[in-house]
Amino acid sequence: MTETASEHIGEPLSLDSTAQLLTRITSQLGSQLSLVSLNGTRRPMHLTRSSAPTLVAVAHGSRDPQALRTVLELLDRVRELRPGLDVRLGHIELNEPLLPDTLDGIGRGDAVLVPLLLGRGHHVRHDLPLAASAARHLRTRVAAPLGPHPLLVEVLYERLVEAGWREEDTASRGAGVVLAAAGSRDPDSDVDARRTAALLSDRLGGVPVVPAYASAAAPTVPAALRALTARGCHRIAVASYFTAPGRFATVSAAAAPGIAAAPLGAHPGMARLLLHRYDQALTGTASVHGALAHTPLLASA
Repeated sequence: MTETASEHIGEPLSLDSTAQLLTRITSQLGSQLSLVSLNGTRRPMHLTRSSAPTLVAVAHGSRDPQALRTVLELLDRVRELRPGLDVRLGHIELNEPLLPDTLDGIGRGDAVLVPLLLGRGHHVRHDLPLAASAARHLRTRVAAPLGPHPLLVEVLYERLVEAGWREEDTASRGAGVVLAAAGSRDPDSDVDARRTAALLSDRLGGVPVVPAYASAAAPTVPAALRALTARGCHRIAVASYFTAPGRFATVSAAAAPGIAAAPLGAHPGMARLLLHRYDQALTGTASVHGALAHTPLLASA
């Protein structure tokens, strides 16, 4: 127990303090869980690492404890697909480890930052390159965001089916889908979400898919639901275009009149896509619309 905590024993915690405490506990638990593989065995501390650059998965961070657990499970799937690859996690905010701390812990060498974000926006364009530039001991690349990509569309489709989407819905003129996303003031983020909505519509055989946002952009999820209802759709599902559970995903699902799909989560397709973005960054075949590479001059030993 910390000194600060002991000074307030017996005093009720505020809601904010309780949330912060839960976040710290969850983050510490996540650090311990990262040492345990999916089959329950402890991951050896001295795993032999390949000479490949470290993969740093960059999550946004959330006060929902399920978010960290989901991301850790996803990274375990990545490690199983590519044994020996050094895979680490860094957060932009709200959870530990924060991205700068993760980069500091790597030491000298090479790293690829793979954003667990689904489109372009401020974090991808500014926060990640800034963090990469600040890690002057590393040679770094910033990969493209996960979306849009056909693998994401397959995961979205499977999450809809898991939630109750039926084959006959695909053929129904009264069916529709709202693609619920986080939202951004960056217009390219809206372009990316609309591209994913179009791909999902194709996957659903032409069922209308309307992108909607939990913040910063329009339309909102309730507004998109009303728009589809006005077009004659009577069976509307909400597809959760979020990497992991969190406040935005919860609020968006709560607005659904019926089917509310789970977030993308630790689906095997997500793990494959994460590695695909990592490989693309290494080969220079894709990046955040212009390669973001930072190769500092390393000080002599």
